[in-house]
Amino acid sequence: MGPNPTDRGKNGTKQSVLVDGDGGPLGAVIAAANVNDHLLLRQTIEAMVIERPQPTPPAPQHLCLDADYDNPASREAAAANKYTAHIVPKDKEKRSQEHQPGYKPRRWVVERTLAWLCKCRAILVRYDKKDENYLGLIQLACSLFWYRRLHRLGRCDSNPGP
Repeated sequence: MGPNPTDRGKNGTKQSVLVDGDGGPLGAVIAAANVNDHLLLRQTIEAMVIERPQPTPPAPQHLCLDADYDNPASREAAAANKYTAHIVPKDKEKRSQEHQPGYKPRRWVVERTLAWLCKCRAILVRYDKKDENYLGLIQLACSLFWYRRLHRLGRCDSNPGP
């Protein structure tokens, strides 16, 4: 049978994407498929392409993360970037205790965005050998996502004038 694929260097690429509350991509990084998600958190936050407003006590900025980020390094990265971290606990008993009625899990927003990005064939199957080219395709797909969203909302100026 051989070794477990997670215990050896797997072929493939991991995509780490930071999204807003509606699923709009704000920053993306790539790494080898066998790199743990929490090791990419700081890079993903730093990859944000827009200027972020300063969080204030009345308007904090939240960062929702899954159980892979339940460690001190992830909490430190979130605090260093002034995010209020919402991390699902690794322990299943704590998960059931911390669930508050009326609040839905928010992690699916990132998964939905990754599914939308994978509709681009060049991202779904990686044809590029160079990491820079593949990351560029992901960033192009993110910009197309925003263009389509803003166009649908009527916020794109299709006739900018002279």
